[in-house]
Amino acid sequence: MENTPESNFAALGLTLPPAPKPLGVYKPMIIVDKRWVYVSGHGPVQDDAKLIIGRIGADMDQDQGKLAARQVGLTILSTLKANLGSLNRVKRVIKVLGMVNCTSEFEKHPFIINGASELFAKIWGEENGIGVRSAVGMGSLPDNIPVEIEAMFELEEK
Repeated sequence: MENTPESNFAALGLTLPPAPKPLGVYKPMIIVDKRWVYVSGHGPVQDDAKLIIGRIGADMDQDQGKLAARQVGLTILSTLKANLGSLNRVKRVIKVLGMVNCTSEFEKHPFIINGASELFAKIWGEENGIGVRSAVGMGSLPDNIPVEIEAMFELEEK
């Protein structure tokens, strides 16, 4: 069997949460020039559509934060699948911006965002699943979510 993003996802045994609806005046994703997919900032939506909330370094530890970032990655995958029909339409991850809601003493932002980056690497493979990335700390995030991530992807040519 060929390794595709869809088959790689199925092999992980994970489930996608419902694709979130915008909570403001923006689109969840947009395709530019039929090649580039920009995904708006996403939070950690769970299977029951509720958000994971809490501040890293105060309400949760770094391992819980990393799991929250993985959940954000799943939420992004849900938006991609809902809008594109299949993860197989995505060729590669281009860029990830991860924002971590944490105390001022917390310094392991890259560790947290690895939760999403490792997921993407498992979906699209080491070569195509790892793009450029920034991981930064924030004093707060909407609704007190621990992680928000936005990303850019390249589509397969038709």
